[in-house]
Amino acid sequence: MEFEGTIFKVMPATSGQSARGPWQRQEVVFDVKGQSQYPRKVCVTFFNKADEVARLAMGVEYVVSVDIESREYNGKWYTDVRAWKVAPKAQTPPTPAGGINPPAYTAPMPTQEPAYVQQQGGGEIDDLPF
Repeated sequence: MEFEGTIFKVMPATSGQSARGPWQRQEVVFDVKGQSQYPRKVCVTFFNKADEVARLAMGVEYVVSVDIESREYNGKWYTDVRAWKVAPKAQTPPTPAGGINPPAYTAPMPTQEPAYVQQQGGGEIDDLPF
């Protein structure tokens, strides 16, 4: 699943040691504006991705790819949203007020003189037929 959002808050990292080695977990809260007129907050967990979290910047819009999983513990359900990819959103150029995009500017191609044009000894170009 994917969503677009801006960073609201970066939580402090927690770390520990397991049987498989050291681990680090950090949560980032994103402000997501979807179909609703009100922005929603989504807390996303980054597990062993400290370098990705360090590259995130406040106020920048990102496209976040996540896996969502729920599990039961002692009769209660807990939902975990884990990020597996984060990329800055590609910025699209703003549309003019009329809603019509102007045509893209293309540079003119250099012109070549036709093969029959030759310079005469005086430096003038003779382009008249024989």
